[in-house]
Amino acid sequence: MSESKREGTAAAGAKPRRDDPWLIRTYSGHSSASASNALYRTNLARGQTGLSVAFDLPTQTGYDADHVLSRGEVGKVGVPISNLGDMRTLFDGIPLGRMNTSMTINATAAWLLSLYIATAEEQGASRADLQGTTQNDIIKEYLSRGTYIFPPQPSMRLTADVISFTYKEVPKWNPMNVCSYHLQEAGATPVQELAYALATAQAVLDEVKKAGQVPAADLPKVVGRISFFVNAGIRFLTEICKMRAFTELWEDITLNRYGVQEERYRRFRYGVQVNSLGLTEPQPENNVYRILLEMLAVTLSKDARARSVQLPAWNEALGLPRPWDQQWSLRCQQILAYETDLLEFGDIFNGSTVVGQKVAELKEAALEELGRIEAMGGAIAAVEASYMKQRLVEANAQRLAAIESGEMTVVGVNRFTESAPSPLATGDEGAILVVDDAAEVEQVERLKAWRASRDDKKVKAALEALRSAAVEGRNIMEPSIAAAHAGVTTGEWGQTLREVFGEYRAPTGVARAASAPAGDMAAVRAKVDEVSAKLGRRLKFLVGKPGLDGHSNGAEQIAVRARDAGMEVVYEGIRLTPAQIVNAALEEGVHVVGLSILSGSHVALVTDVLDKMREAGIADIPVIVGGIIPPEDEAKLKAAGVARVYTPKDYQLTDIMADIVAMIDELPVAA
Repeated sequence: MSESKREGTAAAGAKPRRDDPWLIRTYSGHSSASASNALYRTNLARGQTGLSVAFDLPTQTGYDADHVLSRGEVGKVGVPISNLGDMRTLFDGIPLGRMNTSMTINATAAWLLSLYIATAEEQGASRADLQGTTQNDIIKEYLSRGTYIFPPQPSMRLTADVISFTYKEVPKWNPMNVCSYHLQEAGATPVQELAYALATAQAVLDEVKKAGQVPAADLPKVVGRISFFVNAGIRFLTEICKMRAFTELWEDITLNRYGVQEERYRRFRYGVQVNSLGLTEPQPENNVYRILLEMLAVTLSKDARARSVQLPAWNEALGLPRPWDQQWSLRCQQILAYETDLLEFGDIFNGSTVVGQKVAELKEAALEELGRIEAMGGAIAAVEASYMKQRLVEANAQRLAAIESGEMTVVGVNRFTESAPSPLATGDEGAILVVDDAAEVEQVERLKAWRASRDDKKVKAALEALRSAAVEGRNIMEPSIAAAHAGVTTGEWGQTLREVFGEYRAPTGVARAASAPAGDMAAVRAKVDEVSAKLGRRLKFLVGKPGLDGHSNGAEQIAVRARDAGMEVVYEGIRLTPAQIVNAALEEGVHVVGLSILSGSHVALVTDVLDKMREAGIADIPVIVGGIIPPEDEAKLKAAGVARVYTPKDYQLTDIMADIVAMIDELPVAA
C-alpha cells in the first residue's frame, strides 16, 4: 500500500496498517547452561521474540573451563559452553527449528555454530530451517574487543568457511554480522564507525571471492546474507543520519563493487544494541532515559530501521543485570513497538534538508577514510599496521578529555551531580546479579564428567579430521560438526587449530597514539619529575590485564595518560596470566602495578596477583585496580592489600595520575 493510500485510509477513520516490529531481544547468559536456559525461557514467556546469547570469555577464546587462563572467568560475562552437552542444556525445551538465535561469537564462531547445528539435528530440525546470526567479525576483535585467537589471515579464512558453508547448507542463517558496535564502545566517531565497518565487509567479501568456494553466480546470495550489528549513541539525531548513511553507502558498494543487481540482496540489514559506553555509575537511574533515546535513533527512520534490537539494562555500569532489569529493558522496546504509533507511518525524515545534508557529510567523510584504508591494502593491512587501532585510541582519548574539561556534558557525572542516593542501587538485594563462585567449580566438574563419558577413539579421529581440513585448506565446518557430535570440547577444538594456525597478539595502539589531556597535567608532570628524582630513575608504571577480558579501552587510556604525565609505562596488551604480570613487574622493576578487569573476575584474579607478588618478594609494590567493581568487592580488594580502586565514576584521568604519583611519593624510597 502506498503512503498516500495509507494516509487516506487513516483519514477516513480506518485503522492504519502497522508494520511488523523488529525482533525483540535481550543479550543474556551467565553462570551455567542450565541457569541461562531458565533465563531464556522466562524472557521468551515475557514477550521476547528472539534469543541473543552471551558466551563467557573461555568459550569466546577457545579454552576449556579448567585452563589456567579460564580461572575466575567461567560464567562471568556469559554462558560457558564446553561441549555438545552444554549446548543441549542451553536450548533444552527451545525448538531451534522455530527460533531466531543471535550468537555473539567471533574467533570460535565456526565451532559454536557447529555445536548449534549438532544440537538442532539432535532435536530433529533441518539445517534449512535454522534462523539466526553468528557475529563472526574477527576484524573488530583486533581493534576493540580482544577475543581473537589466530592471526588475521587464518581468521579470515575461518570466517569465509562459515559463509561459504551456510549460504548453501543453512540458507536462512546470517553467517557474518559486521560489528561496528564495539568500535563505538572503543571511542569511534560516527565517521570511523561507518568507514571501518564497511571496510570490514569489503575485506570479508573479497576473501570469500578469493577462497573460490562460492561460484560467481552465487555471490549475490552471499552478499544478501551479510548483516551488520551497530551501536547507537546519545546524539540520536546524528545516529539517525549515520544509519541512513550506512544504508545508502551499502547500496552503492553492493551494486558497484560486487555487481549485485537484485535489490533484495543489496538491502542494509542490521541489528543493534544501543550504547553501553555512555551508561553511568553515578545516578544510574538516568541510564533509562539514555537507553530510550538511543533506541529511537535506530527505530524512528523507517527506511533505515533495525531488524532486531537488544537494549542494555540501566545498571550495566554497576555489574551484571538481574532478570528483572532485563525485563525492564524488554518493556521499553515493547512500549515503543506496541503502544505508540511509530509503526503506522512511513519514513518521517524523507525530504528533510537538514537530515539530507548531515547524511551527505557523513558519507563524504566516511568514503575519505575508507579510501585511506583501501590505499593501505584494505582492512587486514590496516589492522596489521595498527592504523585503525591507533585512530580509535586517539578518538577515545579526545572523548574522555572532553568529559574531563566539561566540553561534553554527562549528566550526573560532570554536571548536575548533586543527587539523593539512588533507590534503585541501594536496595537490600543489591543492584546487580552476582555470579556464584561455585559456578566455575561446577562447570569444571561437568567438563571432567563429559570427558570421562565419551568415546576417546571417536574424539581422536574427529580431531585428526579437523586438523587435516585445516592443514589442507578444506572448509572447516563439516569436520567441526562431526567433532561436536563426537564429543570434542571447545578447548580441544581451539587447541587443534592453534597448532595449525598459531596464536596472535595484536598491537596495543598505545605506542604512538597521542592523548588530549585535560586538567592540571602540567602540575602532574612536575610532580612525576620530582618523585622520579627521589627514586633515582623515572617512575615506572606497569598496566596489566590478567585473565581473558579483552576490553582494553580503559587500560589503553590509563597507559596513554600515564605516559603523557611523564611516567615510563609498561603495557603488553591483553590476556596475561597473573604469573606473567608478576614476572613482568619483577623484571621491569616497576614502582606500581595497575590491573584493569571488566569481566567480573576481579576478586579471583587480583588476589592471585597479590599472592604471587608476595611469593616473589615484591609485595611492597602498590597494586591499583580499575574496572566495574561493586562496593562490596572494592572492600574485599582493599582488605586483600589493594592500594586504590577506580571505577567508572572516576572519569578524571588526570586526577587518577595525580593520585598515583602522590601515593608513590608517600612510600619509603627503596635502594
